[in-house]
Amino acid sequence: MSSPLNRVTSIKMKLGALVVAAVAITVLLTFIGVHIGVWPSVSGVVSGLIAIGMVRVLARGLTTPLREMADAADAMAHGTYDRRVSETSRDEIGALAVAFNKMAAELAETDRVRRDLVANVSHELRTPITALQAVLENLVDGVEPPDPQTLRTMLAQVERLGRLVTQLLDLSRLESGTVPLDRQPFTVRPLLEHAVRESQLHAPGVDIAVVVGTPEPAADGDPERVHQVVANLLENALRFTPTGGKVEVGARRDGDVVRIEVSDEGPGIPESEASRVFERFYRADQARSSTDGGGAGLGLAIARWIVELHGGEIRPERREPHGCRMVVTLPAATRPYAGAPAGAPAPVPS
Repeated sequence: MSSPLNRVTSIKMKLGALVVAAVAITVLLTFIGVHIGVWPSVSGVVSGLIAIGMVRVLARGLTTPLREMADAADAMAHGTYDRRVSETSRDEIGALAVAFNKMAAELAETDRVRRDLVANVSHELRTPITALQAVLENLVDGVEPPDPQTLRTMLAQVERLGRLVTQLLDLSRLESGTVPLDRQPFTVRPLLEHAVRESQLHAPGVDIAVVVGTPEPAADGDPERVHQVVANLLENALRFTPTGGKVEVGARRDGDVVRIEVSDEGPGIPESEASRVFERFYRADQARSSTDGGGAGLGLAIARWIVELHGGEIRPERREPHGCRMVVTLPAATRPYAGAPAGAPAPVPS
């Protein structure tokens, strides 16, 4: 049952109303008792008890949410985050109940993410470690000779472990905000060409084209971090593009932002998964297996954090007739720019 005072928007007015109601009931009942011949002491005690009962009913809206919050806080201290409190009143306690429920929902989501992170990291680490253990046991037992192919397989697993640990560290630093951005104006073309040269070393069977609009766009940001974004997007695009296909990297000025696009000829991203591709460890069904060359599902999550730190946006778009286009928008440089791009990555040595 709700309290008649729930509609009052101030706790001070509620307390004042309770005091007035208690005094009025006590005085009224005492006056009635005297007039009907009841001893003043008896009528005073009776009226006081009745006033206490009435105040308790009226004050229910004040105390119930506080008791619920105390119980829910105790449950949270023991790891239970599904408890919620009533949001019936419109006063400061009602606002506190709303904030408490929002905090409980965020804690529940944080706990879910933490559990998923532990499970996913354990899975991603277990696969290369298991493969390394099997190969090393065979070498130690003399089942297989230490031939170059076996050593290359072990090296590939170690490199995969190293990439995973590096990505986890990058993501942790980005989420905690401990990665400072060395923001400066830079031209985009040299950065894209450098990222493409790096990517072609790992995917010689896919053609990568760079298309930059005129005049050449210049962005305001950290060139090293933006290079990391483009490299991650290229890695994804090359993974989904079949041999003999084509990946296109483009950039152009669009108002007060620079638009960078990475397009592939893969199967594309279903609309139902478009909002989830930037989640940590999430992979589309076509590349779900981590044993067939798929990544750990951290590249896009890292790219999103870097872009958002720049005040930009990243999103997937459908490419016709098939494929995916990843679009990144970054603030355009507003200062005059001359000469070689400051802070641009050095060219890949030949």
